[in-house]
Amino acid sequence: MGRGAQSLARVAVVVRAGAAPLWWLGLLAAGVGALLPGLTGRRIGLLSGAALLLVAAAVTALARRGRYTRLADGAVRAGRTDILQDRRVTLRARRRARRWVYPLAFLAAVGSSFALPGAGGLLLAGVGAGLWAKALWIGHRESERETLYWVRADRAAAAGAVGGAVTEFRTTGIAAGDAAPGGARRR
Repeated sequence: MGRGAQSLARVAVVVRAGAAPLWWLGLLAAGVGALLPGLTGRRIGLLSGAALLLVAAAVTALARRGRYTRLADGAVRAGRTDILQDRRVTLRARRRARRWVYPLAFLAAVGSSFALPGAGGLLLAGVGAGLWAKALWIGHRESERETLYWVRADRAAAAGAVGGAVTEFRTTGIAAGDAAPGGARRR
């Protein structure tokens, strides 16, 4: 069955794309927020922020795992005419699509420090850590099954790796592409 040429992006790379910006912006916002005394005081703000970091990381890492699993279990083999997108291109496209989200999240995290110093930044860092953990989970599945999961790049740019527009994953062998299982740079 011919599908025509489509550009495919790695699922783990799409998930991992937001992890580093959110982590570093969150830590920066927490550092700036820790300089402010806030309404509750630094100690309460940073302790509650540490709790929020752990909760946000766990919730983000576990969110939508069922949908990832269903799409992975029903994945079809990529066609010969499908084009595998480079890791760098996927990261750049994904971060460019969210270029306004990161500064707004940073400003919101710093702004929340007037009430609870550092907590908003640590929450943001927790979301980044959760995305990184989710990419590692996907990489573990890929290594276990010796299969890489891909999603149509146009649909991933609009809705993320498992958004409403995504109806299926494609698969290739473990050596395809320039990213290791989990979306990290291949060494």
